[in-house]
Amino acid sequence: MIRIVIAEDQGMLLGALRSLLSMEDDMEVVGLAKNGEEALALVGEHQPDICIMDIEMPVKTGLDAAEELHCIGSDCKVIILTTFARPGYFERARKSSVRGYLLKDSPIEELVTAIRTIMDGKRIYAPELVDFVYEDDSENPLTDRESQVLTLVAEGKTTKEIAAELFLSAGTVRNYISTILEKLNVGNRIEAIARFKEKGWNK
Repeated sequence: MIRIVIAEDQGMLLGALRSLLSMEDDMEVVGLAKNGEEALALVGEHQPDICIMDIEMPVKTGLDAAEELHCIGSDCKVIILTTFARPGYFERARKSSVRGYLLKDSPIEELVTAIRTIMDGKRIYAPELVDFVYEDDSENPLTDRESQVLTLVAEGKTTKEIAAELFLSAGTVRNYISTILEKLNVGNRIEAIARFKEKGWNK
């Protein structure tokens, strides 16, 4: 039997996934979690073969939980099941050795097939995501200092506050921000923050 833990904060979807996977003769759902922290506890308790995780969950995200499992060398194979086809999320998942990254609008048959394929030692990624690996803009174009400045902007700090924290002049900070907007090809700070986070460059 393939032993499975499911982590999903939407109760109806969590129940549906359990019911559908439990109908498979070779699969057993041994634990249900509503956030990444609960998922880690259940993986530790039940030692499942597979953990299916959403990304955006309270307390601890699915990607955070996947990174922790990777760091401790867990044998549990992680499948990300999400609505978000974002390159930043996908890159984080790949670096955490996630075995599968599927989208929620896929039919249940694809998830079932993916589970069996992953148990055979292969990886399964949604076709929409594979192109992200080859995108020219997948690497962060910002320098460490520029990333640092934008991170502080995202925290809501003013130019004056950023200058004081980084021991720079306000003019230098404004120059950094102008360069950041140009490199990210955006029109304002809000768009820059959004792109920075979407790409996962803030991690």
